[in-house]
Amino acid sequence: MNQHYSQLKKAVEVFHSYGIKLSGPRKNDHFIQKLNMDPVFINGLIFELEYHLQQQLQDEKLREALTPKELISLFLNIPQDN
Repeated sequence: MNQHYSQLKKAVEVFHSYGIKLSGPRKNDHFIQKLNMDPVFINGLIFELEYHLQQQLQDEKLREALTPKELISLFLNIPQDN
């Protein structure tokens, strides 16, 4: 559980470095439509998450993640309830 928390903390720090706050409904905002992120910056965000969390995900799975919440859940295997 402690390792899971530390990984979540690292992921939150990476998102904050990109100016993305994960509190409240903002975690469900679409990267391109609501957060106005360029695909290049999304790729950079994914690269940094992979680097800091020391994980690599398949490109097919990454294409499915359209929001910060979905991306974090892919890396941390968190079920999406809210």
